Amino acid sequence: MNDKTSIYVVDDDEAVRDSLSFRLRADGHKASTYSSAREFLDTAPSLAPGCLLLDVRMPGIDGLELQRRLAEQRLDFPTIMITGHGDVPMAVRAMRAGAVDFIQKPFSDDQVAAALAIAQRRLRRSPQKNRQETAAQRVVLLSRRERQVLEGLLAGLPNKTLAFELGISPRTVEIHRARVMNKMQARSLSELVRMALDAEVEPRPAPGERKAAG
Repeated sequence: MNDKTSIYVVDDDEAVRDSLSFRLRADGHKASTYSSAREFLDTAPSLAPGCLLLDVRMPGIDGLELQRRLAEQRLDFPTIMITGHGDVPMAVRAMRAGAVDFIQKPFSDDQVAAALAIAQRRLRRSPQKNRQETAAQRVVLLSRRERQVLEGLLAGLPNKTLAFELGISPRTVEIHRARVMNKMQARSLSELVRMALDAEVEPRPAPGERKAAG
C-alpha cells in the first residue's frame, strides 16, 4: 500500500478513526476521517476519487443507507464495510449493493491492507477476467451438502443451527465448511462470500420463510 490512494474513513467511533488514519498515513495514503455518514455525504461530491472505509452501524444514517445514497448520486467510492458484530447477512447485503469487501472489528493491519488492495483494483478499473465464471466453476465442485453449508453461511446461521436443520453434527458442519473453503480456494470468509455472490448463490432461507413458501 504505497501508491498514495485517497482513503475516506467514516466511523462514529473516534478511536477507530484515529487508529485507521494513523496506519493509512504511515503507509503513504491520504486519509480523511468523518464522524458520521451525513458529514461524508455533504462533502462527497467534491472529493477526489478514493476508497471508502465505512462502518455499518452508526446513529442516524447507517453504512448501508449511505452506500445506497452514494449510488443514487452516482458517486463511486469502492467501499469496504466495517462491522463490529460479525453480521454476515449484513455484509452480504452490502456486497450485493456493490461493496468490495468487509472487515470485522477488531481487525489487523494485514486485513485492512488486503481489503484495500481489492478496493484499489476497483478504483483503477483493472479488468477482472472471468471472475464470475471462475466462481461458478468452483461452486459446481461442491457436493449437495457442501452447497447447503455455503448457503447457511451466507444466511449467517450458526453451526449449531445449521447442523440441526441438516440433521448432522456441528463438527460435521465445520468439516464441510473447511471443504467449501478449500474447493472455492477462499482465503477468508469475506473472499468466500464475494465468490458465492459472483456465482449467484442464494442464502439459505430461514425455517419460517421455508414454511411460508411451502
